[in-house]
Amino acid sequence: MLKQHLQQKLLQKLSPQQIQFIKLLQVPTVALDTRIKEELEENPALEDPSLMIAEEPKSEYDDLNDAPDDFDAGAKEESVDEFNVDDYLQDDSVNDYSTSYNNNDDDEEKKETPIAIESTFFESLQEQLDLVPLSDQDFIIGKQIIGSLDDDGYLRRPITSMIDDLAFSQNVMVEEEDVFEMLKVIQAFDPPGIAARDLQECLTLQLKRKDPSNPIILKAIEIVENYLDEFTKKHYDKLEKSLGLSSEDLKEIIAEILRLNPKPGDSNQVTTKQLQVIPDFHVSNNDGILILTLNSKNAPELRVSRSYIDMFDHYDKAAQKDKKMKEAVQFVKQKLDSAKWFIDAIKQRQQTLLKTMNAIMQYQYEYLLTGDERKMRPMILKDIADKIDMDISTVSRVANSKYVQTEFGTFLLKSFFSEAIQTESGEEVSNKEVKKILEDCIGNEDKRKPLADEKLTEILKDRGYNIARRTVAKYREQMNIPVARLRKEL
Repeated sequence: MLKQHLQQKLLQKLSPQQIQFIKLLQVPTVALDTRIKEELEENPALEDPSLMIAEEPKSEYDDLNDAPDDFDAGAKEESVDEFNVDDYLQDDSVNDYSTSYNNNDDDEEKKETPIAIESTFFESLQEQLDLVPLSDQDFIIGKQIIGSLDDDGYLRRPITSMIDDLAFSQNVMVEEEDVFEMLKVIQAFDPPGIAARDLQECLTLQLKRKDPSNPIILKAIEIVENYLDEFTKKHYDKLEKSLGLSSEDLKEIIAEILRLNPKPGDSNQVTTKQLQVIPDFHVSNNDGILILTLNSKNAPELRVSRSYIDMFDHYDKAAQKDKKMKEAVQFVKQKLDSAKWFIDAIKQRQQTLLKTMNAIMQYQYEYLLTGDERKMRPMILKDIADKIDMDISTVSRVANSKYVQTEFGTFLLKSFFSEAIQTESGEEVSNKEVKKILEDCIGNEDKRKPLADEKLTEILKDRGYNIARRTVAKYREQMNIPVARLRKEL
């Protein structure tokens, strides 16, 4: 049975301008240029004078009015007849927004980044395969093995799966012995340890490339082949007893094993695309006074095309307006609106970035002056959102995707936020201060008897930080520091 009833809902909808601003806000500086170029290609009414061959003379049409501080979500679109060209004209009393900030990155913009030409890991293996005299079948098997390696250089696919692939995709029937023989050939390629099926085989292949007459190498091979579990768990006493080694001999052997490469494919080097970090902000120290500047790449010199404004003005003043002319006017108006909204969004992005970063800088002033993490104040997103009277989600978008360059390095803004911890005296400190103390304690510990989490907890309590052992373990893991047993050295 169908029933009809009335229901009242309160919904909040974002205008297209607000959506555009939100999307632009989370774009990092390194990707902003690409986003602007996309908009320039899609909208002929938008221009970047720096990309033009001949600079047009400055006139009253060169730019737009200042962007409003906030977009009007409820603004109704004007009809074509009510459209006013003056909305798109520049107020001569207003300076060009792109030069309103003190940016010192002109030299940086002019620099060209050289591109290194290197062979990838897989191309290098293929080149080595091309130099080996092989039958057609063996060459196909070799290509199949190389193509089956992962980015770390390991062959983790079962041999039977590769045999099936060769049969179905290339109509090549081979036996397991044929694949194993070609696997040995590829395992002799550079870098050593390539095409191993597990860590044990990878380390063994590398050790067997070394001097076989060296007793240290022979013992290292024996440990990797027969005592790898004890080695990884650092049960050194058991290794000394089982192999009849002194502490000094075992120390040399372990040092030899640690010099090996557990990931011969170098997956983090050539095969993966390296991300270039371009700081969005620069904070400099001028005799104890912090100066904040916005990267000039965030302030492109965009403007509405004068030819489009003149075109609309011509249509608007025409005596007769038929259907086709009205459609043309509507198209031009749409492009002009889109250009104006985009420039307004870029302006608002700049204002929001500067406003947010300035609040963070003021909040963490002592830390940014000294670089001492113990001076970092506890700070959460709400602290900054309340300070600049913006939504927490807006601050989050800025903090999660923007970088600042300081005299102590380049940092993601998110790294300045931390939880508060209360000391025995009742003072609130940042958990980064506690992490710094933990890092110092672990860095200065006796590696033959590393500090367990219980001992680290006691040290912190002695210094006035009342923290549970599980919290110490959590902070240690966040800093990628292993447990005490795995930090043990001879």
